[in-house]
Amino acid sequence: MTLTARALNRATLGRQLLLRRESLGVPDAVRRVVALQVQTPASPYLALWNRLTDFDPADLDAAFANHQLVKATLMRITVHAVHADDHPAMHAAMQPTLRGARLGDARFTSTGLTAADADAVVPDLLKFLAKPRTGPEAEAWLDARLGGAPKRLWWALRHYAPVWHAPTGGPWSFGTRPSYVAATTRRLLVDSDVAATTLQTLIRRYLEGFGPASIADMAQFALVQRARAGAAVAALGADLVQLEGPNGSVLYDLPGAPLPAEDTPAPPRLMAMWDSILLAYVDRSRVIPSEYRKHITRMNGDVLPTLLVDGYVAGVWRPVEGGIEASAFHSLPAKVWKGLAAEARSLQSFLTDRDPLVYSRYGHWWDKEIPSADVRLLSG
Repeated sequence: MTLTARALNRATLGRQLLLRRESLGVPDAVRRVVALQVQTPASPYLALWNRLTDFDPADLDAAFANHQLVKATLMRITVHAVHADDHPAMHAAMQPTLRGARLGDARFTSTGLTAADADAVVPDLLKFLAKPRTGPEAEAWLDARLGGAPKRLWWALRHYAPVWHAPTGGPWSFGTRPSYVAATTRRLLVDSDVAATTLQTLIRRYLEGFGPASIADMAQFALVQRARAGAAVAALGADLVQLEGPNGSVLYDLPGAPLPAEDTPAPPRLMAMWDSILLAYVDRSRVIPSEYRKHITRMNGDVLPTLLVDGYVAGVWRPVEGGIEASAFHSLPAKVWKGLAAEARSLQSFLTDRDPLVYSRYGHWWDKEIPSADVRLLSG
């Protein structure tokens, strides 16, 4: 079976609940979309607002508070919100990447400590983190236990040990002063066979939420070596089907996974910063036209909140006094602006009790100018 670029776009939108809002509970919705990037605390809330009918942010607050959903460093060495049931396999699959990125970093190796030194402290650290602790509290505990511990030890441990972020309060459950708590698994899984097996699980989950995809896409999503991703695909064997993508590319998917028709309508959306669909593929043209990528992904890695029109990035947005400012990269028809205005009114209502000027700290990107064909204030 050969798939066009537009068919792949619709497959992503369908699996990511972006062809229409769905009536799902919050934990089930996160299971469906696999993982939500949480580089800013507001983003998983806006991601679910885009995907669910009658989404109540209090439901996400509760899911974080009772650890149905957890925030942890996982794929791409970045904080994600995932279902608690998914965390053990995802964390184990990511161990080679997480450990290598931190224990092999000069900021850690310059301390004179070894990987074995760091691993040795994990069991007692997790006992200390049986209840939420701040970063300074964890540093002080390590310092007392080791008779003087470099701060970079905690920096490494909090990224690769089985640790979750603990909710710290409003408006978006996690504030600027993070706290941490031991994951319920309380185990450090570093065995290579375990990592290989759990990577197969992670790839299956990735395809459920983002397939069809290439081996390079899988490696990009997780930030693992392509050889590891390829070995996992080979091990899955008949559990996957092989498809042909644009330009003859080899893609993989789960048997019977849904593939919406490429002419399926895609409604306009005001996407969160760092929304997962913008980062889940090595070829981001599945959702982002190549000429626009540099406008939304900035040099330091910030990924701006985007306008999604007919399934593709068409501009950026930000809240301002009086409404939502939408900057389109190309001219949009009146019907599209009408749809975006309706989304903006809903978004303003959603933000009112939480953070009406969400993402305001990123306003400097607009100060540097956003190349736009049309800028409109969409007011409520």
